[in-house]
Amino acid sequence: MALYITEECTYCGACEPECPVNAITAGDDVYIIDAGTCTECVGSYDAPACVAVCPAECIVQG
Repeated sequence: MALYITEECTYCGACEPECPVNAITAGDDVYIIDAGTCTECVGSYDAPACVAVCPAECIVQG
């Protein structure tokens, strides 16, 4: 199951450059994670990199 970003997103952009598969893009008001591309960093990191850098703690399991 992929991650998604809730409406609590502050649109800071910290998550986008951390994604090793470029699954995160800027939406109109919040960043968006493409569920078909997101690997939850399996094979790249021990835990999802975007979750670790999100100051709003708004990246959750889908």
